[in-house]
Amino acid sequence: MIEICNLSKSFTTAGGTVDALRNVNLTIRDGDVYGIIGMSGAGKSTLVRCINMLERPTEGTVLLDGVNLGTLSKKKMQEMRHHVTMIFQSFNLLMQRNCLQNIMLPLKLIHMPKDQAQKRAEELLNTVGMSDKAKAYPAQLSGGQQQRIAIARALATDPRVLLCDEATSALDPKTTQDILSLIREINQKLGITVIVITHQMSVVQEICNRVAILENGSVVEEGDVSEVFSNPQARATKRLVYPDMAAGMDSFGAPHQQMIRLVFQGAEAAAKPLIASMAIDCRIAANILSAATRTLDGKVYGTMLLNIPGGPEQLAKAAQYLSQTPDVRVQIESEYAGLQEEKRQAQSGEATA
Repeated sequence: MIEICNLSKSFTTAGGTVDALRNVNLTIRDGDVYGIIGMSGAGKSTLVRCINMLERPTEGTVLLDGVNLGTLSKKKMQEMRHHVTMIFQSFNLLMQRNCLQNIMLPLKLIHMPKDQAQKRAEELLNTVGMSDKAKAYPAQLSGGQQQRIAIARALATDPRVLLCDEATSALDPKTTQDILSLIREINQKLGITVIVITHQMSVVQEICNRVAILENGSVVEEGDVSEVFSNPQARATKRLVYPDMAAGMDSFGAPHQQMIRLVFQGAEAAAKPLIASMAIDCRIAANILSAATRTLDGKVYGTMLLNIPGGPEQLAKAAQYLSQTPDVRVQIESEYAGLQEEKRQAQSGEATA
């Protein structure tokens, strides 16, 4: 288990002190696939580098099974990093060595006999589906293939924790899906704890069971992925979970609109559409500002943002009608008006500057 306790990290720059992390507290259980997500500059990469002590925290502690990593000797720190390994967006393979040699490198550093190291590397090539690329060099591989070799190298020393720092950001959607499937398979088959650093909620949704949202170096929300996605609380989380909805507001004008957000949590797909039914039964013709829904096995999942015309009575009437549908959560979204107003003010400030 990894426990991050009251962790802060500051950097001194020419312009002054920058607080990259502020009082972060997280617990990552053995076997978790744990997502840490935030926009650029939120502190994600700094946090993951503090977990393996590539960056020393300014304050606070990182505990691995109760051991304070900040107190380890140089030798013990090197041993720890054999058990907490990392893959990167840029792959970081040695271009002058072939795939087999890249995977053998960490085994050479721990003085494993060459024949054993080669056997282990060959096994890992098979694990990541690259058995036929043992003698190939990184420059001969696609981005997805290079990341598979990087994953094999990270697994060479039988780690307990795999840190993934934007590991799929440089890949196309199909290759991203393949790499995420491989990481999930590794977690399930080998029992390795995986920490995924990303700015993409789709990545978290695909493979993570828990997630923390970072904003300006602080954790603003944390919990099970299913709960955070279905009922985001923090403003930063809503921006990440529903970016299309915030964008949809630009197309429909004023920030004082009456809006309802529907969250479909496995609702039965009906032959009679919900919004059309409300128009017929209640005479409320809602505008659909944005929608991201899909039907799986006859059930609907996803979200929809509606603009409700009229006054507060119409809004309440629409909310009551919609809430009668099983497995549909109804939320009146004044929050989005606030987000839009913030955006308008920021744009106005930029124009003035």
